[in-house]
Amino acid sequence: MTDQHPSVLNLEQIVQDVLSSIEREREREIIARRFGLFDRKETLEQIGELLGITRERVRQLEKSVMIRLRSGAEQLPHVTDVQATIIETLKREGETARITTLSGILTAENSRTDQSRLAFMTEICPGLSTISEDDSFYQAVGVGQTHDEAAIRKEVGKLIQAVTEAGKPVETAQLTKLSGLSNDAYTQALASISKQLATLNGRWGLVKWPTVNPRNIRDKIFVILSENGKHMHFNEISEAIKDSDFKRKDVTTQAIHNELIKDKRFVLIGRGIYALKDWGYKKGTVADIISEVLREAKEPLHRDEIVKRVLKSRFVKETTILLNLQSKPQFKRVAKATYQLAD
Repeated sequence: MTDQHPSVLNLEQIVQDVLSSIEREREREIIARRFGLFDRKETLEQIGELLGITRERVRQLEKSVMIRLRSGAEQLPHVTDVQATIIETLKREGETARITTLSGILTAENSRTDQSRLAFMTEICPGLSTISEDDSFYQAVGVGQTHDEAAIRKEVGKLIQAVTEAGKPVETAQLTKLSGLSNDAYTQALASISKQLATLNGRWGLVKWPTVNPRNIRDKIFVILSENGKHMHFNEISEAIKDSDFKRKDVTTQAIHNELIKDKRFVLIGRGIYALKDWGYKKGTVADIISEVLREAKEPLHRDEIVKRVLKSRFVKETTILLNLQSKPQFKRVAKATYQLAD
C-alpha cells in the first residue's frame, strides 16, 4: 500500500448536487435521512412518522430512488469522477476496503457524516460492489469489475476457514497461501472487512482469540508473555503493554499485578516473575516444587540435583531452595546433603 493519495473529495457539494437531481422533495428527504447525509441516520419508522407514511412505503421509495440513481449514474453530476477516484484508491489498497478506511483516505476529517456520504456515493456508482454492514461484515466496497459482492463474501469465507483450520494466528503471506487467494494486499483488505477476523502484530486470527483480539487486561498480559516467549517481571509486562499496539493500554502496574495473581493462565515462578501455565509451569511454592521433584525422583537426591531440577521451573535464588530444604518439615536429610520426602 502506498502513501500517495488522490485529492480529498468535497463530498458535501457532491452529495448536494446528486440530491438536486431527484425531482421530488419527499424522495430527497428520504435519501438524505436514510443515509445520514447531513445528520444521523434515521430508521424507516422515524422517517415514516415524519412524512406521514408507512415504513413500508418509505422502504419502497428508497429502493426505487436508488435504482434510478444507479441506472442513470453516468448522467449524474460528479459520479464518473468520484467512481474513478474510488477505483484508483481501491486498486492501491487491495481491491477492497472498509468504508471507514476509504473515507480516511478520501476525506479531510473522516467524520461519521463523511463516511455516510461516501457510502451513499459507492451505492450509486455502477462500477463498484458494496457490502452492507451486518453481524459478519463491516460496511465495505470493492472494484466491481473484478470482485462482485458474492465473490467478496465467498473469499472472506475462505479466509475464515483457513484461519480456523490453522488453529492459531497466521501472518498475511501464510493466510494468502492457505486460502488460495491471489496476493497479500487482497488478503489483508478482505480480512479487514470481516467481523469474524482480527489482527495483531502482523498476524490474523479469529476475533474470539485473545492472541489477536485481547478484550481485557488478562488477555493483554497473555499476548505479551506469548510474544516474549519467556518469563517476565510484572513491571516489564506493564511497560510492554504501554509500548504495544493495543487499542487501550492505560492500565496501572498494580492492576496488571492483580490480574496476574487471579488468572490461572499465569504462574508465579519467582519474586514478581510470571510465566505461562501453557509452558509447563505449575502453581505452588518453592517447597511444593521441591516435593514434586522428590516425588518424581522416587529416591533421595543430592541438594545440588534438587536445586538444578527446581530451577527448571522456578526463577529463584539457590539459597531460597536450600533454606526450604533445611527448614521445612516435609523434607528429611538421609545422608550428607541428600534429601527425601519425610513421609
